[in-house]
Amino acid sequence: MRFSVWPAPGRSVDEILDLARLADKLGWFSFWFADHYMGNTGTTELVEGDTHEAWSILPAVAAVTSKIRLGPLVAPTSIHHPALLANRAATIDHLSGGRMVLGLGAGWQINEHHAYGIELEAPGARVNRFEESIQIIRSLLDNEHTDFDGDFYTFTNAPCDPKPIQAKLPLLVGTGGPRMCRITARHAQEWNTWGAPEMAAKARKTYTTACEAVGVDPASLNTSVQAMFFLTEDEEKIAKIKAGDTGERSIAGSTAHIIDQIGQFGELGFDEIIIPDFTLGATQEERFAAYELFTAEIVPQLS
Repeated sequence: MRFSVWPAPGRSVDEILDLARLADKLGWFSFWFADHYMGNTGTTELVEGDTHEAWSILPAVAAVTSKIRLGPLVAPTSIHHPALLANRAATIDHLSGGRMVLGLGAGWQINEHHAYGIELEAPGARVNRFEESIQIIRSLLDNEHTDFDGDFYTFTNAPCDPKPIQAKLPLLVGTGGPRMCRITARHAQEWNTWGAPEMAAKARKTYTTACEAVGVDPASLNTSVQAMFFLTEDEEKIAKIKAGDTGERSIAGSTAHIIDQIGQFGELGFDEIIIPDFTLGATQEERFAAYELFTAEIVPQLS
């Protein structure tokens, strides 16, 4: 089992890059960064606060690290044109010496689409666009030229040069829906989902069923999961977290409890556990201390 970091996009640039250096030094597997432009409210309303842009941060992370993989978690195809995504990913693969992973999703955040005047299509159309996008991206990264005539995109003898350093730059898809999982199985190399073990188990079942439906071995893709981790032995706080809106996505408890919960991820077949810094402390010092605790006391019990 491998472990990865994910800083909140509102952290200072200095902290983001210091975390990348720390994770690289400590031997963590991947560095992920959200591809959004503002905090999510679930509506068209805005919430104030900094949100650093993923495609500006990732090259800087590549420059200050040497081993850790890096990528967006995830880039919405409702916003980004597939040619831009492929070319950006290929260039960052060169900047990083072959460590780029291109995380993709269909898009979902209402307020950023509304604020920037980008249409958030109905779910069916959004997935149709995604299905075209991932095929185009895979072709651009792999083939000398790409031709594609779809409902959303037309490509004619289109290049993407230079090609990535990696023979097959990994495409990761973050999803839990049946159709998106089938598309993932056909075209991606990695699958990602959210949740504590009970929630993740349901998503894993959907993923496995989708793979089997299209004749793909579920174990042939790297699979990752993230939850919000709370290191605490305060039973009142633990109960409040589990009863809250994000309870299904949260793991709260002692070090021993967290080891047990991550062990359940392993039993479900997940290869990579992503630890966001969102709930690890109010200061950089607290957050980095939590990652160091994971490295010293939790990761060795699960590797």
